[in-house]
Amino acid sequence: MSGAILFIKDDLKTNDTQVQVLAGILNVCALVGSLTAGRVSDWVGRRRTISFAACIFFVGSVLMGLAPNFTTLLVGRCVAGVGVGYALMIAPVYATEIASAESRGALSSLPDICISIGILLGYVANYLLAKLPLAYGWRAMLGLGSLPSAALAIGVFAMPESPRWLVMQGRAEEALAVLRRECDAEDEAGVRLAEIKAAAQGVPAQRSSGKGVWKELFVRPTPPVRRILVAALCVHFFNHLTGIEAVLLYIPRIFKAAGIASHLAGIIGSLVCLGLGLTVVERSAPHHAAQWAVVLAIATVFTFVASFSIGVGPVTWTCSSEVFPLRLRAQGTSVGLAINRLINATVSMTFVSLYKAVTIGGAFFLFAGLCVLAAAFFYFLCPETQGRPLEEVEEVFSHGRQDTSFQCDAFNEEHNATGAAAA
Repeated sequence: MSGAILFIKDDLKTNDTQVQVLAGILNVCALVGSLTAGRVSDWVGRRRTISFAACIFFVGSVLMGLAPNFTTLLVGRCVAGVGVGYALMIAPVYATEIASAESRGALSSLPDICISIGILLGYVANYLLAKLPLAYGWRAMLGLGSLPSAALAIGVFAMPESPRWLVMQGRAEEALAVLRRECDAEDEAGVRLAEIKAAAQGVPAQRSSGKGVWKELFVRPTPPVRRILVAALCVHFFNHLTGIEAVLLYIPRIFKAAGIASHLAGIIGSLVCLGLGLTVVERSAPHHAAQWAVVLAIATVFTFVASFSIGVGPVTWTCSSEVFPLRLRAQGTSVGLAINRLINATVSMTFVSLYKAVTIGGAFFLFAGLCVLAAAFFYFLCPETQGRPLEEVEEVFSHGRQDTSFQCDAFNEEHNATGAAAA
């Protein structure tokens, strides 16, 4: 959307308020989608929810690609936003539940990595399609998203269902079949199934379809669940207060303020920040003496995006999807995602007004201060869960941060000793 906005403004003669609404409305609608996605995934399963999300996004992309006016474009953006809310909630939950303890961190962070790759490919597509006539270029940029959505909606049925969801539905044999495909040994599949069954024991029948979860989360949470809720929600809260959405969505404007003047050069600058090179500098700087400023702008944006992509970005999804116990995971994750989309929408819908009031530099000094607060939160209030089976993560939140580290080390030593004895 960041590249298309430049051309939409010229073609449809939109003002800054309309641009901010168009940019942020997706996240408002994603909030709605995320709040309903948890209940739907508990009801119909993780795999069908992924397909449903892809279908919604397909419809939204088609509407945007064929939009004759701003109103239709806004409707398409809203529909796509609901699909985004579903997808962002279900992808990390599915990856977390399908993975082993050893590979869970890598797999549950894949959605964020794929988002970064998608953004990069989007900028590449924007660069190529920017050469089309004005009326067709931005429509092609937005309509192109329907192709991967259609492929995902169909291809997801070649993927296995979450074994943890299957156990919650009383379908243990199907869960064991899935685990056998994932595990190297038959015994390992049996052990993992037993752990999942133990975690699911005592859960009232209505909770297997998502009922009663809200009361346990918000009305009568146990101390560990309360700590889990604070950690999961605050991780999402700080995720977009870093300013990443402002960078990704308005980066052509940021580069324009740094001296990269044309629409096409702004899109190339977006590619630069994602790591494609610095050749644009020689062509885009209006004066040779100002090239150092352009280089500095590109280097700092690149550093910012790279730091986010290896830190707060993937860790947010890994943390929020693995910390909730099985009975609360889908709907707990959906609440976290709702916070994520709310902050995302706030940043994207106010950034233009903010930087006009305090300058772009002032806006990013504000984001820098919020990053300091986020760092303190992550260090003091987010315990380490690496290497723990999902069924034991709730126990981690029964201890303080230092105790948690000790518990994790003790668990790893016990796990290694058990493995050596079995060998």
